[in-house]
Amino acid sequence: METAEKILIVDDEIGILKLLEITLRKENFINIDTASTGKSTLLLVKENHYDIILLDIMLPDISGFELCTEIRKHTNTPIIFVSARSTDFDKLTGLGIGGDDYITKPFNPLEVVARIKVILRRQKMYESSQQQSTKFDFGYFALNPESATLTVHNQLVECTAKELELLHFFCKNPNRIFTTSQLYEFVWGNDVYGEEKTVTIHISKLRKKLGDDTRKPKIIVNLRGIGYKFIPPKEDSLCE
Repeated sequence: METAEKILIVDDEIGILKLLEITLRKENFINIDTASTGKSTLLLVKENHYDIILLDIMLPDISGFELCTEIRKHTNTPIIFVSARSTDFDKLTGLGIGGDDYITKPFNPLEVVARIKVILRRQKMYESSQQQSTKFDFGYFALNPESATLTVHNQLVECTAKELELLHFFCKNPNRIFTTSQLYEFVWGNDVYGEEKTVTIHISKLRKKLGDDTRKPKIIVNLRGIGYKFIPPKEDSLCE
């Protein structure tokens, strides 16, 4: 059955563009756009709504990292980096500037499809839960899943979809300890060994946006060797 989701593939290697496009079409993804430069990518992003963006880093006119930052000015669409750059620094950079996942080249095309399906499935589940969600008000910050907004000291704070989903998960499960692998499985939808950095980067970004002390956090607490726990700063302010 053909799917309605729209995907943008960005890579300057025509062979990879064709490989990914053919593979995705075989998996019934028919709404696919491709781009090989940062300039053409931004034009497409401004004119279209995408459900997933696959983004290379080494583009001819701009770094994929810079392009991700520009894309985030227009949309919170999930971004999966697909790059030959495989160092931890590159992965941390990509996730730190707004990427939702990171796949290194060479890759199995079916792995890319699997990651896409997981993100889309989790996105649908999250959007569905928003309609029945509790609004969380913890005094100086509040999360409204229905409108997908976070406010801190009554000021709207920009967040990616995955940051909001992670914070929503914590809010629904206060004072419970979760390992990084459990958080990755519950929020990203996969239990993949070696993806702990994805979780830690997103938690670090949330701490900064919540104003939580990154050295001595009091809201999203790291229990060394065990996992993470969300401690509501004002539990009695939870409201429907």
